Amino acid sequence: MNMITPQHQNAGRVRVFDTTLRDGEQAPGYSMSRSQKRRIAHALAELGVDVIEAGFAQASDQDFDSIQAIAREVRGPAICSLARCQQGDIETAARALDDAEHRRIHVFIATSPLHREFKLAMSRQQVIDNAVAGVQLARRYADDVEFSAEDALRTEPEYLAEVLAAVIEAGASTVNIPDTVGYTTPAEMFERIAYIKRHVRNIDRAVISVHCHDDLGMAVANSLAAVSAGARQVECTLTGIGERAGNAALEEIVMALKTRSELYGVDTGIHTQRLYPTARLFNTLMGIAMPRNKAVVGENAFAHEAGIHQHGMLKHRGTYEIMRPEDVGFERSQLVLGKHSGRHALRERLDSLGHHPDEAGFETIFTGFKTLADKKREVYDGDLEALANGIDPEATGPWAIEQWHASSHNGGTASASVRLRHEQGFEASEASIGDGPVHALLSAFERATGHALTIRDFQIHSLSNGGDAQGQASLIIDCQGREVRGNGVSTDIVEAAALAALEAVNRIERLQASEPKTKPAGVSAGAGS
Repeated sequence: MNMITPQHQNAGRVRVFDTTLRDGEQAPGYSMSRSQKRRIAHALAELGVDVIEAGFAQASDQDFDSIQAIAREVRGPAICSLARCQQGDIETAARALDDAEHRRIHVFIATSPLHREFKLAMSRQQVIDNAVAGVQLARRYADDVEFSAEDALRTEPEYLAEVLAAVIEAGASTVNIPDTVGYTTPAEMFERIAYIKRHVRNIDRAVISVHCHDDLGMAVANSLAAVSAGARQVECTLTGIGERAGNAALEEIVMALKTRSELYGVDTGIHTQRLYPTARLFNTLMGIAMPRNKAVVGENAFAHEAGIHQHGMLKHRGTYEIMRPEDVGFERSQLVLGKHSGRHALRERLDSLGHHPDEAGFETIFTGFKTLADKKREVYDGDLEALANGIDPEATGPWAIEQWHASSHNGGTASASVRLRHEQGFEASEASIGDGPVHALLSAFERATGHALTIRDFQIHSLSNGGDAQGQASLIIDCQGREVRGNGVSTDIVEAAALAALEAVNRIERLQASEPKTKPAGVSAGAGS
């Protein structure tokens, strides 16, 4: 059995221990199915994490089955199961990990006075005895054993050092120092890790790890402080999910170590170009929207709207970007056009769209752009195309919805029908089937209008809470090399999708207004066709 041991640990290398599937799943609303866990585990392996904590085998049969499936399928990282320092937990974890290429058993017990008195009802010595027994039992099943002192940062330093020395002597090759409740500060974390290095007599036989929670918003900062003090494993999750306010965010730690390599002098084995795709996959599987301002992987992480910033970016990207978007998996930086944008960014975007107006024409477009930007949060390429072609971006029509219907049932396809009225007086009625009601409805729109709706992205977001919450459907369509967007809002998400499709096809028709027009396929001059 292969194992990462302290003597083989590169002093300039920090292990990434991902606990998305264990601690991350403990966040309310983040429960994962077995198939979801398997997909995420494979993605984490491709990302290059060193350890995947696949779950808590004793917690449930589903957790056991998920860990077992991941242990059988995923190669590369060590596969880990959490276990209390109890015989049943440890033996169950060992069975779940039996087929792993590299296995790790992660045992823990609380060490702080608060936990010893009120949760465990144990003395100092009883905690040490249980910790040692747990590590020794785990070593019967795995050469790679990690020990965690739960609530370590609220534990007496001298007692914590005593516990760590005992578990290392018993066979733990990694000792984890969790800030279980997110209580500590970076200065305190640095001093605690330095204290452990000075006072644990056999610390050279183990790797020091940290597991930080974000209750005070310092999980990443505390993790980095620990690395500065000599920790060589960080425990983290994708996008920082986890109990309460969450854990340290994997992508933030990794990119901080890479971006400030001159400060930390260490690296990781993470393929950083996969950070954004992996985070996006995770959010898609969980059915949650990532905050646009999320560090490193949020949609705004490499987006610039302010005119001064955009001007600087056009001169040299280093003026306002400390990381390259390509290094985390984004295609490129975005100069977002909004009310704070200036002439330089608008001119650059028009040039990229193939429009090269003279000065007078540009000033007309710029005036229209500023008027539109005051009304909208963001001005899209389709809006600029319309302005450049002399079309009002806020115009409605030519199509309007007269009627729509969609239905679906368990185990079968969905169907939808739509009747549209054109401003020239004719109607179009079509029906279609699809994988779901939204898919069927969009197919019906395609047939009714004659426009191919090649969908690049489709998202539904809740705009409010409760049973009568409004949903916003956002649709991005590729149309002959153009990006066309549509948005719709309704308490019925299928109707919101219909309104988004309507806005998109109307934008397409207005953009094609200068081209010779023929009636779309399926359109009849009479009503009720």
